[in-house]
Amino acid sequence: MMDLQNSSSGGGPPVLKRKRASSPAPSGVSMKSDWSIHHPPDLSSGGGSSGSRTETQRGASPEPSCVSMKSDQSFGKRPNFSSEDMTSNKNKIKSYRNELDHIFKELQEKFISLVKNELNTFKKLLNPDYPACSEGEVDDDQREGVLKVTLHILRSMNQTDLANTLESKLAPACQRKVKSKLKGKYQILNEGISGHVKSALLNEIYTELYITEGDGGDVNQEHEVKQIEAASRKGTTEERPIKCNDIFKPLPEQKRPIRTVLTKGVAGIGKTVSVQKFILDWAEGEVNQDILFIFPLPFRELNLMKEKKLSLVNLLQSFFPETQDFKPRHYKGYKIMFIFDGLDECRLPLDFQNNENLENIEEQTSVDVLLTNLIKGNLLPSALLWITSRPAAVTQIPPECFDQVTEVRGFSDPQKQEYFRKRIRDQDLANKVFTHIRSSRSLYIMCHIPVFCWITATVLERMLSEAESGEIPKTLTQMFTHFLIFQIKHKSQKYSGKSNPDPQQTRTSILALGKLAFQQLEKGNLIFYEEDLRESGIDISEASVYSGVCTQIFREEHELHLGKVFSFVHLSVQEFLAALYAFLNRKIPKEQSTEQQTSKLFKFFSKSTMTDFLSSAIDRALQSESGHLDLFLRFLLGLSLESNQNLLRVVLTQTERISDSNEETIKYIKKKIEKNSSPEKSINLFHCLNELNDHSLVQEVQKYLRKGGESRLQQARLSPAQWSALAFVLVNSEEELEEFNLSKYDPSEECLLRLLPVVKISRRAVLASCNLGVKTCENLESVLNLENSPLNELDLSNNNLQDSGVELLSAGLKSSHCKLQILRLSGCMITDKGCCSLASALVSNPSHLKELDLTYNHPGESGVKLLSARLKDPHCKLEKLGVEHGGNIRIKPGLKKWFCDFTLDLNTVNPRLSLSEENRRVEFREKLQSYPDHPERFDMWSQVLSRERVTGVTGRCYWEAEWSGGGEAEVALSYKTISRKGDRSDCWFGWNINSWSLICSDNSYSVHHNNNRTDLSTPPSGCRRVGVYVDCPSGTLSFYRVSSDTHTPSHTHTHTPSHSPSHTPSHTHTHTLNITLHTHTKYNTAHTLRITLHTHCV
Repeated sequence: MMDLQNSSSGGGPPVLKRKRASSPAPSGVSMKSDWSIHHPPDLSSGGGSSGSRTETQRGASPEPSCVSMKSDQSFGKRPNFSSEDMTSNKNKIKSYRNELDHIFKELQEKFISLVKNELNTFKKLLNPDYPACSEGEVDDDQREGVLKVTLHILRSMNQTDLANTLESKLAPACQRKVKSKLKGKYQILNEGISGHVKSALLNEIYTELYITEGDGGDVNQEHEVKQIEAASRKGTTEERPIKCNDIFKPLPEQKRPIRTVLTKGVAGIGKTVSVQKFILDWAEGEVNQDILFIFPLPFRELNLMKEKKLSLVNLLQSFFPETQDFKPRHYKGYKIMFIFDGLDECRLPLDFQNNENLENIEEQTSVDVLLTNLIKGNLLPSALLWITSRPAAVTQIPPECFDQVTEVRGFSDPQKQEYFRKRIRDQDLANKVFTHIRSSRSLYIMCHIPVFCWITATVLERMLSEAESGEIPKTLTQMFTHFLIFQIKHKSQKYSGKSNPDPQQTRTSILALGKLAFQQLEKGNLIFYEEDLRESGIDISEASVYSGVCTQIFREEHELHLGKVFSFVHLSVQEFLAALYAFLNRKIPKEQSTEQQTSKLFKFFSKSTMTDFLSSAIDRALQSESGHLDLFLRFLLGLSLESNQNLLRVVLTQTERISDSNEETIKYIKKKIEKNSSPEKSINLFHCLNELNDHSLVQEVQKYLRKGGESRLQQARLSPAQWSALAFVLVNSEEELEEFNLSKYDPSEECLLRLLPVVKISRRAVLASCNLGVKTCENLESVLNLENSPLNELDLSNNNLQDSGVELLSAGLKSSHCKLQILRLSGCMITDKGCCSLASALVSNPSHLKELDLTYNHPGESGVKLLSARLKDPHCKLEKLGVEHGGNIRIKPGLKKWFCDFTLDLNTVNPRLSLSEENRRVEFREKLQSYPDHPERFDMWSQVLSRERVTGVTGRCYWEAEWSGGGEAEVALSYKTISRKGDRSDCWFGWNINSWSLICSDNSYSVHHNNNRTDLSTPPSGCRRVGVYVDCPSGTLSFYRVSSDTHTPSHTHTHTPSHSPSHTPSHTHTHTLNITLHTHTKYNTAHTLRITLHTHCV
């Protein structure tokens, strides 16, 4: 060892004396010590007396001294020499430096020797034949320091597996105890079943769930069954799946490590099972071995400790007594993970704004303060956190606290089949079960929820085998009714040995559970505590009796620390029992308590007839904005069927059964569908009709579809209820809807509103030229804001949306849920104000929209500048911006925005025609006109082309023509390539593939193209004005009858691809369209035929 001492003279450097330690053992290196070597003396110019000496000596311990590699002050301040002492002390300084070099040379040798010894030990530990180390080795401070350095270097060498193995072998003994405990707890999967009923090994039955990258956007307040129905329609190919064990691995574009993950999903979708699988794989040493401890702390258990005052260390020791000997300082030194399952079950305030900050893990406080500081990162910032929640509860935690949001979507279609094959060992029977589920769309959609798969397997495995007979369930009510009866029979056989359960005891138990389900449904609770049971009149001492009646429905948690927690296995089971309770109590006696009469759901109970009771329930469900009573209503209506009541005869008394016809209820539902303005409410009412076995409206629409498809629907005048039925059919189709085109049905705002659910499930929605306005934008905002919507292209071109409508659309575009990639707003009367809204939306949500079409609007210089800035923004995905063909004229309503000025071409006019009024008026003459020869002139047919052309593939234009005199007038559209010479059909407008014409007279209208004639209805008397609209991008040509300011469509023609003006660029420029005005030779010589081309609209 080296001693530091002063020289005898006042200003010299310290004397460095080498002293050998009394122990022959090598010195240890502590990586944590800050003061292993003391400060050297401060040598000032006025040094101490010659006899003074400061010496640092080791203590009495025979062990070698420890050198701290983290010390900030191993050798305090350097000697301070004044200028007058520099010369006299040169030799002393040189001696000091030499001795210092010698010290560090010896230090290096000892350090290398220590590291070598420890690395040899680590190497032995990694040998499979070497026994695990003792706990004493784990807690050795010097080894801990070297271990950390070693692990760091191994992982930097990409030897992660080796590092994990070494870390696990040197882990504290308490870790092995915690792993063993968690493995024993989670290796058995109870699928909603109490512990005394058969269970299965999790690894044998576990089916990988579909987990995707989510977002922390607005909360979806819809009923969770609706969210499942929406998720079931979304193709899995659009999203990036994440394996359960990989949720803490950063995605390629994520720069920083992930500390806190939120996983959301509806009730029963598999969040808790995913957590259990993650923990089990870790406890069995399969994955994530760089984590020393995983501490699962379910919110339902933390609720029971809300009144306690304790530190984080105390909290963990109360849940995991195995960690009693784990030193508090080690919590910061190791990688630790907390799992908080069931945020939606949390009854703690989680007051992030007002709770005090806390950094000391040994300081006592409330559980709420501990949680908020853990989540914010004040406590153990190095720890990993995984939080699960139903969607509606995620707002309890600020979104900035999450580094990643994931979503459990449940089972994909292949995973459903995989589940049943694992769950049912008889593969033939498993295939029968799955085939039956596929035949019922409502059952198949619900099987996205793993718990519902279990319920379905429980019922159908028995019914499709020889053990049961009867009608196989096809509706939700039938399925849950059979499930309830199965559980009642199972309990009776297991505990009393009777095949027929006692009716009175069963009824009492079911009513008690139903009341609890009903009351907690009103409160929105899925888990209940002892006080909740007392409120529902259930004796706490007899709670296990109720759990025993339906062990797989009502679950009692036993292994908790401060009390018991109760729950139904799934929200849908709770809603079914609540509906059954409501059905059994539909008539409230006058002596009923005031508390029950004031209940929101009890208000519709005191009805004289079943029809009134059900009608009142329908009204109540329709009033709910979130739709939280939708499934409850389905069950309630399903229970009114006599077939379901017969199944429940063990619960229903004879007087409670009804045999009334449901015809009045069915009529009432259809009336509501006809009048109801909410398309989503209408969809649920069709589900209600399905529960009542009425499919008449759906069959009417399917009849149209079978006979003529969409073209038949265009011609049919469907009622509002039938349009809603069509929406129901399309939404529940198994086929993915690639494109929804409103013009194929009824181009109106009313039809769009009815078919809005179809827009929500489409990838591309074409709503162009459908007479839509601002009201449409209100509805579309909700579509854009919809979570999980597959819509990525929206075409609203040529609608009167204006800036106010675009402002509403922009609100939807700002949503983090909006994944729209292409938005077409061409010709929608948008100014710079609307452009400002769109630019703001692109700033808020820059990650998706790639193409924005604002052609034929009036963005102005400021609007173009704002949007062009987004093109240059590296964070914005916008790649293509269309702002051409703008101008003030584009903000005129209707067809006026496309108005074009045309004049007639003297070089093409036939000699029988005379031009006047600056070549805007043409008249038929008996006398040939004197025109010079020209190769483009029509020499036989009395026709004339315009000078101007609609060029390119982006052109749109509208013009009007008016005729006077007798005979017929003809307005036509032609390609420039039409033949000019001779009287063949290839020269005559409308009689070849290169032209279209409208022939007008006082008695008839007809359209001609390629030698085909279409007769139109006779125009009103005195109507001699027509309008022509050409839309090259969509390939359409429309003729209108014009009366004052009103445009009545006469005929719309869609060009065939090979001749469409909006065809691919392989079209040559010689095929540019020409606007033509034409008169025909069928005339009365007593009258002069005149056609005037209007320069503006009235």
